[in-house]
Order: sequence, then C-alpha cells, then structure tokens
Amino acid sequence: MQVTNNQTVSLEIYQATLARLAHVEAQLAWFQRQLFGVKSERFVPTIIPGQLSLPFEGEEPQVTQETIKQVVGAHEREKPKSKHQGREVIPAHLPRVTEVLEPKEDTSGMTRIGEDITETLEAEPGKIWVRRFVRPRYAHTQAQQTEYMRQEQSNETSQVPSVIIQAPAPDVPFPKVKAGVSLLTHIAVSKYVDHLPLYRILEQFAREGIKIPSSTIGEWVKIVADRLEILYDSYKQLVFRSTYLQMDETTLKVLEDGKGKCHLGYLWAAYDPVNKLPFFFYQKGRDHKGPKQLLEHFVGYLQCDGYAVYETLSKTKETMQLVNCMAHIRREFFEAQDNDSERANTALFMINALYKIEESARDQQLSHEERLALRQKDAKIIFETFEQWLNQEYPKVLPKSKIGQAIAYALRRCKNMAFYLLDGKIEIDNNFVENNIRPAAIGRKNYLFAGSHDAAQRTAIFYTLFAACKRHNINPYVWLNDVLNRIQTHHINKIDELLPHNWKKN
Repeated sequence: MQVTNNQTVSLEIYQATLARLAHVEAQLAWFQRQLFGVKSERFVPTIIPGQLSLPFEGEEPQVTQETIKQVVGAHEREKPKSKHQGREVIPAHLPRVTEVLEPKEDTSGMTRIGEDITETLEAEPGKIWVRRFVRPRYAHTQAQQTEYMRQEQSNETSQVPSVIIQAPAPDVPFPKVKAGVSLLTHIAVSKYVDHLPLYRILEQFAREGIKIPSSTIGEWVKIVADRLEILYDSYKQLVFRSTYLQMDETTLKVLEDGKGKCHLGYLWAAYDPVNKLPFFFYQKGRDHKGPKQLLEHFVGYLQCDGYAVYETLSKTKETMQLVNCMAHIRREFFEAQDNDSERANTALFMINALYKIEESARDQQLSHEERLALRQKDAKIIFETFEQWLNQEYPKVLPKSKIGQAIAYALRRCKNMAFYLLDGKIEIDNNFVENNIRPAAIGRKNYLFAGSHDAAQRTAIFYTLFAACKRHNINPYVWLNDVLNRIQTHHINKIDELLPHNWKKN
C-alpha cells in the first residue's frame, strides 16, 4: 500500500495515476513545442557519462560508449571550406538588351581604351498573345475554269483541280479549345508546381484585360489531365515493377457533389529510390483497398511508417517484405526528451551514429554493394546494441509514458528495420517519399480542396508527372509543352519515350 496526501490507496491505483500524469505532461510538452518551440528534429548529441556502457550478460561482444564514439568519429565530416566565389554569373543563354551610356563630355578625337559592363536581371509580367492561323483561299481565273471543264468533258484528265484551293486546317492538339498548348501548360504548371489556386491565375489574366470563366479554366485542366492519363497508366506499371518501394500518404479535402461539404480523402505516394520514380494515386479513404490493388503483383521490399494498413498487407502477401523507417523511430524518442531526457538522449545518440554512417556513404558516393559493406562493418554492431538497450530498458519504464511508448514503438519495428543492413539499395528511412509529398501539402494549403473525386485523381496525375520532372532535373513547363504537342500523334507502343525520365525534346 502507498500513503498519498494522508490517504491510503492501492499500489496499482498509485502507479496508474503516475502513468496518467506522465502522459498528460508529455501531451502538454508536445503542445507547447508545437506552439512555441522549434519544429526541427535536429539532435545534438550530449554524452552522459556511462550511459552507453551496456554490460549484457551472455551476449555477443559488447559495444561500449568508447566503441560508438570511435565509429561515429571515423565518419565525421570535416567542416567544409567555403566555396563562395563571389556573385553568381548571370546565365549566358538569357537575351541581352544593351544600353550604351556615353559621357556627357565631348569625346570626339579621344581613344576608347576599354569599358565597364554592369548586368542586372530584369523581368516583365507573363505575356499573353494570340496565335492566328490565316488560310487564304484562291480561286482559278475564268479561263482556267473553262479549260478544266473542257478537260473533264473530254476525259483528258482524271483529276480536275478544285475551283477554290486553300491550305488544310492546322493539326492542333486541342482543336475545339480556345486555349493553345502553351497557355494550358502555363495553367497546369502554375497550379501544380507553383501551387497557385485557379482563381489567382484568373486574377492574373484579369489584370491583362482577359476574362475567363472559372468553369472554363477548370475544364481546360481536365482536358490536359485526360490527355496525360495514358502516360500516367504506363508510368504506374513501370513503378510497380520495381523490387523496392517506399510508401506514405497525406490528406486531401474533396468537395462532394451536391452536398456542399468536404470529404477527407487521401493522396497516397509511392517512390522507387533506385530509379527515382515518384507516383501518386487518390483514394477516398485510408483503408487497405487502394494499396492492396496496386501492390497485387509487387515483389520485393516495401518501406513505410508504422501504419497498420501496411502491416496487414505484409501478412497477406508472402512476396512483399516490410521495412520500417528509422526517422519515425527517432521522432518518438525526440518527443520523449521532456519525459525522460537521459534515456531519450541515449537512444538518439545511437540513432545519430547510424545516420552518420549513412551520411559518410553519401559523401563518398558509394555503390549499393559498397554501402552494404560499410553497414556490415560499422552500422550492424551499433544497431544490435540499440536493440539490446531497448530490451533492457523497457521493463524499467512506465508503458504508457512517452519514453515507454517510444521504446515499445522501436522494439516492434526492430526486426523489419534490420533489413536495411542486408541490402545496400534500401534506405535507412523513407524520407524520399515524404519529400515527394511536401509539394502536395503546400498546394493543399493554397487551393484548400479538390472540386470532386475525379479532380482529386487528376491532381494525382499532375503531381506524379511533375514530381518525376523534378527528380530528373527537367523543366516541367518545357516537358509538358512538348509532350502535349506530340502525344496525339505519338506511336502508342513508344509512349514510354514521353515519360520524364526517358524524354528527349524534339
């Protein structure tokens, strides 16, 4: 029994109260950090004497604090020297308008001995212009018409020229649309790359004296997405033939038809880190149906956070091996620092050591095989120590405390996390796919919602292809403008040639 405030309560109630208090304090600390603190999860290691000396009886060779310090130190990057060479040179390909400034004094009879040149970048608001196709019509003279009629009557020729001749109408990609390809491209890039809502784009046009109904510009976006759908389907097949994918999801509000209310839908993202292939698809809910259908024929590693849907899928698919994310494990300990700073910092120090090794591999631009060898040499022993430490500390903490939840979260995922030590192509976290989702989050804040579920799927099409352009350093405007002009006549069996990573400008 325990005496508290002169009242006797059972030990069970006392421990439950402590656990609830720790939980409430952790929640309070989290809200305070969200409101007033720094959102960054950057961790500066602070070594607590003796915190990493882990004498596990009957275990494999021990890793002490000194061992980890040596491993981390071996991969510490030297502070890079400043590469700043002064102002950046203005690109040579930009057009130049030269203004020669002559002195006010009379220079006649003087010898020009040199010049000083100063260059500044200038800009004008986007220009909108009208492309006119003029097709003159020509009629034959009366004498020519009489001669043609005589030839027709005498069967001297089988083909009598028409009385009126004219060039054929131009073969344009969107013949019944007043907007040209360049304008459609500008609208799509403005919304899905620069994150401008359509009403702001309309306001830009209005400043130039051009009035476009909102329903019209929405229809233009739909027309472009419909034309790109064949590319999107081909790209999807390519992505899910990969043997290693990362997946994540984010919310997207969708206006439901006739209800005037917003439905909370989900944009799911997949990413092939080896071939740099991002992919988005829309689903009304967050259940397993969408991912299950897409991953039906997937064989390989799927890296993700701890969301239960992925764990459910991995149990039903023997051909798919789940790999978890170290960044999510680290986040749990980062948020537990206010609850138990000593244990949280110990975990963060070991995780930081693992990331130092990954950083070293990137700096040296190691191949997958070389990165695997480095992990086996240096990271494996740190990871095993981390897992041993988790098993040792979990019985000592309150399960419902923030540190207890962090340790439990890490323990449940250590087995799947360890797969990154067995294959050099697997990343330590799924930050690549999360980085691909960021533009969607920025756009969501600006245009607030998609107009319908079909519009949400069109959003996925644009995000997929524009994210691919970004990953392969391709100007999205140049790519889309070229593809829209070519896709109508491009051979269906060679449609993959228009995908961003294969694309070559005509």
